[in-house]
Amino acid sequence: MAKRGAKVERNSVSEQPHELKYEAHKKDTTTDDVDKAKKSAGTNQRKAIENKLS
Repeated sequence: MAKRGAKVERNSVSEQPHELKYEAHKKDTTTDDVDKAKKSAGTNQRKAIENKLS
């Protein structure tokens, strides 16, 4: 089992609808807001996106 890939995946938010939904639900916002935060942060790193949403 590859451990490196799993760790990398936990730290990022992809464009997949289920990941956007999860992050939106977690932060009590919409998927559009999450997508805008991703673009604003300029990265797909989960921490940066969560900071933009806060």
